[in-house]
Amino acid sequence: AMWMTWKCSIAGLPYGGAKGGVICNPKEMSMNELERLSRGYVREVWWFIGPEKDIPAPDVYTNPQIMAWMMDEYSKIRGFNAFGVITGKPISVGGSLGRRDATARGGIVHIREAAKYLGIDLKKAAVAVQGYGNAGYYAAKLSRVLLGCKVVAVSDSKGGIYDPKGLDPDLVLKHKSESGSVIDYPGATNITNEELLELDVDILIPAAIENQITSKNADRIQAKMVAELANGPTTPEADEILHEREIFVIPDFVCNAGGVTVSYFEWVQNITGYYWSEDEVHSKLDRIMANAFRSMVNTFEDYRRKITPRTAAYIVAVKRVVQAMKDRGWI
Repeated sequence: AMWMTWKCSIAGLPYGGAKGGVICNPKEMSMNELERLSRGYVREVWWFIGPEKDIPAPDVYTNPQIMAWMMDEYSKIRGFNAFGVITGKPISVGGSLGRRDATARGGIVHIREAAKYLGIDLKKAAVAVQGYGNAGYYAAKLSRVLLGCKVVAVSDSKGGIYDPKGLDPDLVLKHKSESGSVIDYPGATNITNEELLELDVDILIPAAIENQITSKNADRIQAKMVAELANGPTTPEADEILHEREIFVIPDFVCNAGGVTVSYFEWVQNITGYYWSEDEVHSKLDRIMANAFRSMVNTFEDYRRKITPRTAAYIVAVKRVVQAMKDRGWI
């Protein structure tokens, strides 16, 4: 919840932060069980959520169908369609174009801006991506398509693959869907997740789980830039080590803010009843992410690079919240 507050703040979104969920294993549940659970959850929380109150968004093990069930249950309780109560919905019931790859696309904007700042030629840059779910796949695909980078390594929970000549993200995804993992991809060398993190690449994108870069391996990270698409992939101790080694880290709550930003766009479209083209969504997302990066870097420079980029981003985000609290007379 706290991270969401700072994430919305640095992106300039008029949202606060909250988190909630159900302890279960959706992989072991049927579609009927998932629907009953989703609707039951909304029946318990409907009184404190709403388009003008608290707007849930998708997270771990949720999908557009679950969001649609939740929206529908809330609408049934209220007696009218309330598309704006929740985001991440299918397009047919008020979802936004551009939502599927929003987290990765926002991260790609940050990588582009960081490359300008650091003087990295993206056309010659090698990229490694840890994690090949939605964010990891799109990060690999878009870094190749939009930035011209060469993706040399990707991984999932079972292990990773490496090919210095470059990988085709779409073909890797096809292989994973057929075999259950990226490992054993034709022409690539199997590696561990730990080995992927320590590859000699320009850009490392942790897009899996937390606590992957720690004090035990931070001194072996060779990337010039770490773009945190996952939440909390770098421990505080490792963050300091990377900073001392002049490895630029784009912190998670900045780098992966594209998802909540397009959720905000979806809510805006729902409450106005006017829906944007995908190009409009991409353009607005690009502008917000670039502004967020610049605000972080400006503060980083104000402190003469003696603080970490993460600390600089926290300073920006917290200051904005404090200012809003002052303006409202709370403090």
